[in-house]
Amino acid sequence: MIRFKSGLGVVIASGALALMPMQLSATDGVEIDHLGVNNTLVRVTGEGKYLILPVQESNDEAAVNIIVDGKLDRTLSVRLAKSKVDYTVPLNLERYAGKNVVLNITTTQNRSTVREAKEDACWSNFAVTDTFDTTNREKFRPAYHHTPLYGWMNDPNGMFYKDGVWHLAFQWNPYGSKWQNLSWGQSTSRDLIHWETQPDAVIEPDGLGMIFSGSSAIDKANSAGFGKDAVVAMYTSAAASQIQSLAWSNDGGYTYNVYPGNPVLTLESEARDPNMFWNPETKEWTLVLAHALDHEMLIFTSPDMKEWTLQSSFGKGLGAQDGVWECPDLFELPVDGSDEKKWVLLCNLNPGGIFGGSATQYFVGDFDGKTFTPDLDADGKVPTKWLDYGKDHYATVSFSDAPDGRRTVIGWMSNWQYAPEVPTMQYRSANTLPREMGLFRGDDGQLYVSSTPSPELEALRSKVFKSVGNMSAGSKPKKYAIPELCEILMTIDPAKAHSVSLELSNALGEHVDMVYDVKSGTLSFDRRHSGIVDFSQDFPAVTYAPVHSSDGKISLRIFIDRSSIEVFGDNGRFVMTNLVFPNAPYSTLDIKADGGNAKIPDFRIYTIND
Repeated sequence: MIRFKSGLGVVIASGALALMPMQLSATDGVEIDHLGVNNTLVRVTGEGKYLILPVQESNDEAAVNIIVDGKLDRTLSVRLAKSKVDYTVPLNLERYAGKNVVLNITTTQNRSTVREAKEDACWSNFAVTDTFDTTNREKFRPAYHHTPLYGWMNDPNGMFYKDGVWHLAFQWNPYGSKWQNLSWGQSTSRDLIHWETQPDAVIEPDGLGMIFSGSSAIDKANSAGFGKDAVVAMYTSAAASQIQSLAWSNDGGYTYNVYPGNPVLTLESEARDPNMFWNPETKEWTLVLAHALDHEMLIFTSPDMKEWTLQSSFGKGLGAQDGVWECPDLFELPVDGSDEKKWVLLCNLNPGGIFGGSATQYFVGDFDGKTFTPDLDADGKVPTKWLDYGKDHYATVSFSDAPDGRRTVIGWMSNWQYAPEVPTMQYRSANTLPREMGLFRGDDGQLYVSSTPSPELEALRSKVFKSVGNMSAGSKPKKYAIPELCEILMTIDPAKAHSVSLELSNALGEHVDMVYDVKSGTLSFDRRHSGIVDFSQDFPAVTYAPVHSSDGKISLRIFIDRSSIEVFGDNGRFVMTNLVFPNAPYSTLDIKADGGNAKIPDFRIYTIND
């Protein structure tokens, strides 16, 4: 298990334990006054670091107004337990030390009398404590992918590299495992594998709204006036409207100060997810902003991150146009095997993904500092291209200031079609493995983005579990045992075979089927019988990726974790990311070919460090 350090004084560890809430007495540092069938006061009378909030996911949200010394500090939306406690979450009380704290709670329960309201499970499970147990209680929590210690997570945000540390912020609800109360949580890493979780949100909702997605950049020249090498974050403040705000950090990105002049950018229509970077050619800041409902990206420039000038727009009528456009990123990449460089514009959208729900499309073209001009295909049209051909790869954005000119990205490993319903509770959602972006020219003359696993990931390998050279595959499956956590590498030469199939299965008969169809030039991924699939009608699915092979041969690099499979083909020329929830780990790999024998000149299985 890859361990995640927690600022809560405990360490999260892997396990297949049932999720058991803490059973606490109403006398543990709180007094409760029921004022009516829908209104209750919870007074904090004891001393401790945390007030424990009991949650029941199926319940409606209650408005929890936090009153500090008689003044409203903030309001949370929490699914307080009614008939049972699914799990608990902590409210940090350290910020209120020495002050009077009262929770004025309004519920939406249908209660006929106060006596009936008193029976709700939450009231006997509030407590003040110095610790909060984040020990893992989820059998599907990944072993080597980043997850929040607890609570809901979606888009990666504000990612940057500084002083040897990768900073990954993310959309986070600390008060439940469904979407709400959005703030920026943060984890840090020195190797893109082991993540240390910061204990509290680094940017929290304020009077301008919840904290939606955005980006961070290092202001090396102090252009914004926050200090040389300040880390400046730009994000969407979301309430009745969506507006753009700033915060800055002078301690390397561990704590932020909210800019008192917010908002710095407003529009008359919905726009969000600002992604900004310093352009050394024009010597100014460039901002790409998603004009969500208009299905376009707006490009602004600024000398100081505070005053922004609209320069152009891109995207109306181009690419996939369903749903909303979100989470842009714009960067330059070299073209493999040449001296040419081109710009890539990432555009995440939901719904409208190639296999339904959310996905990441991209455009390749030129950028002159003000306008992005896309490349055209042989028919004179702007082609639609997809960064990942799985169901579970969204909100992909890159780290700013990555070392050695790298363009390193991370995505959200889920899909808006079913993200709130996946079979976990203590936490929801993980990030993809970090990936390196590149550009290659396909046989059709078009430029495509490649996504290769970041080089740091080779350190995950523990030992060679199986190694076979010059193997052949025919109609009778060859069976190999596989460990629960593993990386599989193989080269496939189909020779005369029409297709080559890989099946991952367990003793319960659950299985994932991957088929390389030589004629169509595709690799399919079928998870319809992969394990738990009935939580959403959109989860059972088959996805397909074009393999971009000129000679029919392909290489595969497959990462298997407890609830995900990521397939990288031909050095990242095609990628598929899909969640799976098997009731028991996959333990067998079957390889077979139809229509003739195929050659497998190289086949290795590595166990993954835990």
